[in-house]
Amino acid sequence: MQVVKVQKANFVKSAISLEACPSPDLPEFSFIGRSNVGKSSLINLLTNKEGLARVSKTPGRTREINFFKINERWSLVDLPGYGYAKVSKTQREQFNEFVSEYLLNRESLLGTFVLIDSRHSPQKIDLQFVAWLVELGLPFALIFTKIDKSKAKVVQKNVQLFLEAMREFSDGSPIYFESSVTTRSGRKEILGFVEEALAQF
Repeated sequence: MQVVKVQKANFVKSAISLEACPSPDLPEFSFIGRSNVGKSSLINLLTNKEGLARVSKTPGRTREINFFKINERWSLVDLPGYGYAKVSKTQREQFNEFVSEYLLNRESLLGTFVLIDSRHSPQKIDLQFVAWLVELGLPFALIFTKIDKSKAKVVQKNVQLFLEAMREFSDGSPIYFESSVTTRSGRKEILGFVEEALAQF
């Protein structure tokens, strides 16, 4: 499998509305998940650049859409997590509306990586979000994170339970990856998937 070599990764800008997003000149891949799923850590792993995305112990810190340019060739887009802590209902609705608008209307978006915490059995909020993507026909792949934090048997059980739960609203199996920031597993596969998608763009 050919792997994307990340030689350059730069923060471009944060946006709080679709109008404020950078011009859609490059193909984009967005990353989203429940708060505290390990999204920032995964972005730093994929880009080999510690501190590129801010890692916080406080869930829900990402409240804008953050754009990173990779190799001057594509953009990695960090979306606000769903299920925020310590924000008002109005704020949460505004975030959700903005994210929905981006996912539905961003012409340069090739696909979304939905991060799922492999330590837990299927969570309703994750399934609802994936069902929404399926209903609207938006392309996505799943990344089960933190696989080093549980025994392999537990991880596999939770992954299979999630895939089974998806059968209620989706035909066929989704593309999915398993990752660990600690062991760096999944990095090669995720970047290989990106490379294949870029080659077809």
